[in-house]
Amino acid sequence: MNRLEIKASFGVDDAGAITGTAWPFGTPDRVGDMIEKGAFAGAVLPLPMLFGHDPNQPVGIWEAAVETDAGLEVRGRLLIDDVARAREVRALVQSGAVTGLSIGFRTLKAAPRAGRGRTISALDLAEISLVTIPSHPRARVRTAKSADAAIALAEAIHRAASALRTPA
Repeated sequence: MNRLEIKASFGVDDAGAITGTAWPFGTPDRVGDMIEKGAFAGAVLPLPMLFGHDPNQPVGIWEAAVETDAGLEVRGRLLIDDVARAREVRALVQSGAVTGLSIGFRTLKAAPRAGRGRTISALDLAEISLVTIPSHPRARVRTAKSADAAIALAEAIHRAASALRTPA
């Protein structure tokens, strides 16, 4: 009950802002565990953003965590101006090499599930990591904006507006 457990969706922009689903409700993870809505009620923010659950690789902070009907939705930022590893992790996320989120927690209250795994109804959330393979297959980075995409969109809008103004 007192061991730190690792579980885990997400995206990042050029400034390091990142959002995603740290835990989706309603389906079990790869070991059969399900976490119920309400289990994250005691989460204290900000939370450390680690790379690969390595406590020696903090790369940012999670500033918001909200339980929705879909799952635990999180928002944070990579410390790209201050931490070199955060810049490397941003590049990995933007390239699609790192696409998962995974949570580290201590179980406070759980019951066995039929077959395998547990239903966790209370936990102490310690950290949320960016990972290559999350424990929950639907725990993913959601927004991965880049300045190049924004510039390309702006250029396309400009071309379309110019075409509308140019007589045929």
